[in-house]
Amino acid sequence: HIPKGYLYAAIGFSVVIEFFNQLANRNQVKNASRTPLRDRTAHAVLRLLGNRARADVVVESADTPVPDASAFGVAERNMVSGVLTLAERSIRSVMTLRGDISWVNLGADPATLLAQLRASPHSLMPVCRDYLDNIVGIARTKDLIGDLAVAGTIDEQGSLRKPIILTDTAGVLKALDTLKSSRGQLVLVTDEHGTLQGLLTPIDILEAIAGEFPDEDEQLTVQLLAPGRWKVDGAADLRYLEQVLGTDHLVKDGDDYSSLAGFLLARFESMPAVGEAIELDDLRYAIAAVDHRRIMTVDVTRVDPSAAQEAA
Repeated sequence: HIPKGYLYAAIGFSVVIEFFNQLANRNQVKNASRTPLRDRTAHAVLRLLGNRARADVVVESADTPVPDASAFGVAERNMVSGVLTLAERSIRSVMTLRGDISWVNLGADPATLLAQLRASPHSLMPVCRDYLDNIVGIARTKDLIGDLAVAGTIDEQGSLRKPIILTDTAGVLKALDTLKSSRGQLVLVTDEHGTLQGLLTPIDILEAIAGEFPDEDEQLTVQLLAPGRWKVDGAADLRYLEQVLGTDHLVKDGDDYSSLAGFLLARFESMPAVGEAIELDDLRYAIAAVDHRRIMTVDVTRVDPSAAQEAA
């Protein structure tokens, strides 16, 4: 003999559990409908390629096979991720920053200009008068060298091209269309006040997908010093840095910065001094070099979670 109360209690408990299951499924469907189809598709593709965090892989049923992360190399996953997230990025996150622009000053001595151009690895350069924001045009390096070698001065009418300018509020896809119609010319990026913020070339777009392609006069923004330790330029792009460090916690929707320096300034809430450090998501960021109001170099070290908990 089993008392009816036991049966009723079991039935009631099952009904309550089923109610919460249905409520959870309804909320999941509602949240999925708020996410654009493009984002859901991109997330699904990245899961199939093998996400960096295996815990993020959701198994819908016991018969659903879990993709083997080793089936795709790290470089392959990073490239596909770069393609799928390209439309979400701003020009500021992929362009060459103002401080790294090599430019020609028409007011400089011809011998100095000739030496600068011969040593430059760039095929195109902005030509300005006295200061960077006073842009006269864009010129090929070999044309400028020819002018200086033959006439001792730059032919502003014959060698300079009209600059192509985009605002920093435009998306990367808009910039890509502009580069396609530029016939090999670089694009200058300005802010809403017309101040030059950087320049964009096809190489910059390629770097956003496949990683860095440094010129002869450039250093890698992320240098591996030892296993779990990196020397990172403050201007390093956060999306690229996520791929190198194997984390998903650097880029968030709504952030108005795209570099490691901006990420750290938002956490410190003031200009940090050399030696100051902060630990976030099992990574330690130590300020290694500061130049006036700019974070130049950061030492990034992976922290053992168990050791960090013991220290806490």
